[in-house]
Amino acid sequence: MALSFLVLPMNVIRDLSFGYRDPDLASKICKHIKSLASDQHYLIMHVCGTHEATIVRHGLRALLPRNVEVRAGPGCPVCVTNPGEIDAVSRIAANDGACVTTFGDMLRVPGIRSSLEKVKSSGADIRVVYGVHDAIEMARKEPDKDFVHFSIGFETTAPATAVELLGSPPRNFSVFSSHKLIPPAMVSLLRLGEVSIDGFICPGHVSTIIGLEPYKPISNEFKIPQVVAGFEPLDVLIAVAMILRQIRDGRSEVENEYSRSVHPSGNKKALSIMSRVFDPCPSAWRGFGVIPQSSLRLKDGFSAWDSTVRFEVESEIAYEMPKDCRCGEVVRGRIYPQDCPLFNNECTPSNPIGPCAVSREGSCFIAMRYGGDPSWERAETRS
Repeated sequence: MALSFLVLPMNVIRDLSFGYRDPDLASKICKHIKSLASDQHYLIMHVCGTHEATIVRHGLRALLPRNVEVRAGPGCPVCVTNPGEIDAVSRIAANDGACVTTFGDMLRVPGIRSSLEKVKSSGADIRVVYGVHDAIEMARKEPDKDFVHFSIGFETTAPATAVELLGSPPRNFSVFSSHKLIPPAMVSLLRLGEVSIDGFICPGHVSTIIGLEPYKPISNEFKIPQVVAGFEPLDVLIAVAMILRQIRDGRSEVENEYSRSVHPSGNKKALSIMSRVFDPCPSAWRGFGVIPQSSLRLKDGFSAWDSTVRFEVESEIAYEMPKDCRCGEVVRGRIYPQDCPLFNNECTPSNPIGPCAVSREGSCFIAMRYGGDPSWERAETRS
């Protein structure tokens, strides 16, 4: 197949039929990328663990020209969860006797003082669930016991939490909300200025909910190209080409490579449900500190199901990363996982020092699982 589609309007791509793992087409796209890239160094950042898994698993970094670099940012909700929140939930389980439910990825993530796994081993009732609905069903079956769902995730998982709360869950159930919002984190990265970012690959899953509009103020303020991308290898490569084409043309827009799944307006019903249950609020992100309006808290009308109100707990914000742990720099896109001295040595998925080795969306976990070294021949281009 020729590369003619790469010079067509990008909304035409959804009408084309091709294999998203076609190696011949991937080679042609990479040649097109090379033709778009001048001699300068380009750093493109994505903010999605699934994108990182696709990039590492399929060796996409090795296919790109040396001067076109794609790094991972804060794309793992487990990795950026404030460790003070983990400790707060642990106290509820250990001191108040409540059953805490959450996703399996959260169990081994270190808090400031402990982890849910360690608290569980000391006798606390902590259970792994597939989602908030499972936790509610447990609460219905055990009405004499308090259940607290540690609800994490980006905009993708927040609608499910909202739906359940609108369904009048049992009074022995509450939510500790740690839902976070991606666009404010992208703004924080740009304002920190630690890495010179030339373009963003925006997350497909999140964008199915929020659409394109929340990204537009970022392009307008910072004059940076953005492309929403799907999760197949060719999705990522096409997104890189689209960003480079914007740079060549002097444009800073939000484009949609993933138009087969992402509507420009997002999922209006999901957004409406979220707005009925949650309010944006400042939130501490591991590796960042407090980011304005970057989290979702329950509205006052849902305080009966708010764990922080019911158990009168507050999350500590200040903390120090463990000695030699560089997870904070990994989630901010300053370094690759292999640059951390603890990587796959003292820190492993079964014995994590930092959070990035725990979750399947964590950059360190992905690098440990699939191998490879993104620093090949690129040390001189690092920030």
